[in-house]
Amino acid sequence: MSTESQETDDLKDRVTNFLRRNFPQIQMHGGSAAIQNLDRETGEVTILLGGACSGCGISPMTIQAIKTRMVKEIPEINQVHAETGMGGDSEMGGSGGMSPSFPGETSDDDGGSSDEGPQAPF
Repeated sequence: MSTESQETDDLKDRVTNFLRRNFPQIQMHGGSAAIQNLDRETGEVTILLGGACSGCGISPMTIQAIKTRMVKEIPEINQVHAETGMGGDSEMGGSGGMSPSFPGETSDDDGGSSDEGPQAPF
């Protein structure tokens, strides 16, 4: 194995460990995070969030946290791209995908006659 591929493997391991260490809630909530592309020369990494992350309403916040913290903790990383696998780049507001739902929320079957929203659970 060449020195360059060893360095890339080391960087890939560090990025993977960063995701496991800093974002265990991704896996705990049924999601996954995987390195889609890693370019050591430019310092760019693309992370693909899948599973439950694909329709999650807070995935944009998770993406932003990953971007902010990874460039601070791993000096070789200059830029982080992240996608949720929903058919496009979801860097804070991609189009398409599912809307989040909340407990007590119902579908809009009543023709819009009620504007009150979901009932509080207490």
